[in-house]
Amino acid sequence: MELRQVRYFVVVAEELHFGRAACRLHIGQPTVSQQIRRLEREFGSQLFDRTTRTVTLTHAGRVFLPYARALLDAERAASEVMTGLRRERDATLRLGTSTGLGRRLAKTLSALAEHAPALMVELVGVPLATRLRQVRDGELDAAFVRGVDSLPGLEVLPLWEEELVAALPARHPLAADPEVAAADLAGLPLRIATHEENPPLVKAVTAACRAAGFEPNPGPAFTNDQDTLAAIAAGRPAWTVYYAAQAAIQPAPGVVFRPFAAPAPTVPTSLAVRPHPPSRELAALLEACRGLDADNRRQF
Repeated sequence: MELRQVRYFVVVAEELHFGRAACRLHIGQPTVSQQIRRLEREFGSQLFDRTTRTVTLTHAGRVFLPYARALLDAERAASEVMTGLRRERDATLRLGTSTGLGRRLAKTLSALAEHAPALMVELVGVPLATRLRQVRDGELDAAFVRGVDSLPGLEVLPLWEEELVAALPARHPLAADPEVAAADLAGLPLRIATHEENPPLVKAVTAACRAAGFEPNPGPAFTNDQDTLAAIAAGRPAWTVYYAAQAAIQPAPGVVFRPFAAPAPTVPTSLAVRPHPPSRELAALLEACRGLDADNRRQF
């Protein structure tokens, strides 16, 4: 017995007409008749009484009909389950990343792998404006953003507060302390990205300095991580600021990272998503993110 024969039988039983059944099945009537006869030979029982004018179910046909429908229902259920498994296996989460996530990103991906082991993750590192446009256009499922409460056309889902740490020359006296007070940095030039390049970082650092009673003393322009840290290590004393999660994995010979004394400056990190119910993949990401320990201070 083949499932297609069972399917043909059920359609003929519903139509009680071989021609109409063939139309529903989008096959020729001789094929329907041939497969029904094969099924009858296998059962050793006639399933339909046929005349030139009518087709009716025999007793054997009426007995078989509910079992035939159950077989087809089981086939549909099995197919839906396997399709769901395939979609889960093939699902990909397209995630826009932000600079400075460091260990946060690694921990997030590790936690996500536990929540959704079959989920593929595609990381896209592009500037903030591009990230947000791609989320709005559906090219990304979500994107990490920092220092924003709202975005036009998007929903902002808070994740954690990322603490900042100071990067100092290893030979500077402040480097010997387990943490540094912002006020102690007043006399040192600050090498940091411009406000246009990294608004939330500059805003948090400026606020911390002002709360300590001074304005930041701008040093030479920030170029890139490697050059700036090399300059701090080898040149005249200066300092810069890193996200704690990034500093934990940042190679920095001759430089030490120190947490700030309380209250430490922080930058809120969020996910930007389109304003609709989250997909299963996005829900898994949110669960993974919110399960992370938000305190990175004591890893230095």
